[in-house]
Amino acid sequence: MHWISEPNPYALYFPDNPHYHFWQYLSSMFMHGGITHLLFNMLALWMFGSALERYWGSIRFLIFYLICGIGAGFIYNEINVYQFNHVQAQLLQEGAKPEYLQHFLKTSEYFTNISDHTKELLFKYYDLYNIPTVGASGAIYGILVAYAYNFPNNKLMLIFLPYPIPAKYFVPILLLIDLFSGVTGFSIFGSNVAHFAHIGGAIVGGLLMFFLGRNPDR
Repeated sequence: MHWISEPNPYALYFPDNPHYHFWQYLSSMFMHGGITHLLFNMLALWMFGSALERYWGSIRFLIFYLICGIGAGFIYNEINVYQFNHVQAQLLQEGAKPEYLQHFLKTSEYFTNISDHTKELLFKYYDLYNIPTVGASGAIYGILVAYAYNFPNNKLMLIFLPYPIPAKYFVPILLLIDLFSGVTGFSIFGSNVAHFAHIGGAIVGGLLMFFLGRNPDR
């Protein structure tokens, strides 16, 4: 999933944002931040999803895909709420008034005589509240986990590591890279990537595999 800056009623917004609607957990899966974003997601869906669809059948695969994507959005927003509240507490400790913070969220206007640290916190606070996400990457990561669970010894390659790696190692490595990027803000996949949505989709996919197992009839 990617962040976007333009208002979009089908993108996924922060729960307290006036643009937020409950259907965005589903609709955001079918919106993308550009042709490259769309092509990468569809390539991954074809590469890993086709094997699972043949194994499970189309209906079961579609249900799994949608649950992973919607679940990824819920987990992503829960993490956003936690981060938002944490940043807000820091700003209040530094002396910011609640009414000033509300005004800033609506207008992005801030006092020029503030420290660089406070300015950085304000921009993070604004972005968490106002910038929505789009894309099917959360669902794709659920598919990746299911693929590794059902076909653990199939060999895969990372773009920057052109050596075949069994799926049971490939997917955990990819998840660790996303977790590192989400925590540190340093992303090797480029800017505007919603890493915690990827992690969210992987968590949902992993839970479904844990409870359902490999049996396609369950």
